[in-house]
Amino acid sequence: QVPLVESGGGLVQAGGSLRLSCAASERTFIGYHMGWFRQAPGKEREFVAAINWSRTSTDYGDSVKGRFTISRDNAKNTFYLQMNSLKPEDTAVYYCAAVRSWSSRQDRKKYDYWGQGTQVTVSS
Repeated sequence: QVPLVESGGGLVQAGGSLRLSCAASERTFIGYHMGWFRQAPGKEREFVAAINWSRTSTDYGDSVKGRFTISRDNAKNTFYLQMNSLKPEDTAVYYCAAVRSWSSRQDRKKYDYWGQGTQVTVSS
């Protein structure tokens, strides 16, 4: 069973919105904190957002604060990234991932499981 599967990417005009979803198996969801990263061509994978298991804490990268919202539905083993006011510089492959330690949420090297990625392209 694939640990994490993203969906919802696509092409959108600047100023538009998209919602990404990440479906997880129970073993990669229960007790895990979940994060979103993105990687543009020629750039390192960048932290976007994270949410803890109990949904009491969230964290965002500076470039997306106020525009993106992370959420999770523990009953469905699924979490989401709502992206509003999209900009061309948001264009990237977006990855969902799972991590055990909340203190490591911004460190991509500490994540245990990754999805395959979904392309988001924002046209100007």
